[in-house]
Amino acid sequence: MTAEIRNDVIVATEHIKAPPEVVFPYFTDPALIVEWIGRRAELDPRPGGLFHLDFGDTAASGAYTSVDPPHRLVFTWAAVAEAADPNAYSRVTFDIEPMDGMVKLTVTHDQLVPGSSMEKGITQGWPRVLSSLKTLLETGKPLPTWAKAKAAR
Repeated sequence: MTAEIRNDVIVATEHIKAPPEVVFPYFTDPALIVEWIGRRAELDPRPGGLFHLDFGDTAASGAYTSVDPPHRLVFTWAAVAEAADPNAYSRVTFDIEPMDGMVKLTVTHDQLVPGSSMEKGITQGWPRVLSSLKTLLETGKPLPTWAKAKAAR
């Protein structure tokens, strides 16, 4: 797992031993996303469709702007508590590239406010989230930190 922070952009990359067709639904199927990321997900993965993710201690929502299975997914992102403010939204892009029997998954989270609580939270969050997804897809079980959150429902 690598993560790079530049100004208002965070780029996290993970290599996962799975084909793109297996990885992509873990971002668009509510039942699958709950397995590795949190407690509840409401997703309408089509351009203009909305999403809401409940992580237990926080929640995020936004709208899909581009859906290109199984290669790319782009959506806006804001903490639910700040969702009424159009300036609170950032953008998340998932790029899924096949590579020698695995995928290179790159998450680019940009249009962030430097020094904001959102930037601080996702700087720690994306590496954890992607590691949990990798662990789930390669072993069948997510990382314990996310499994505890799900079990607390």
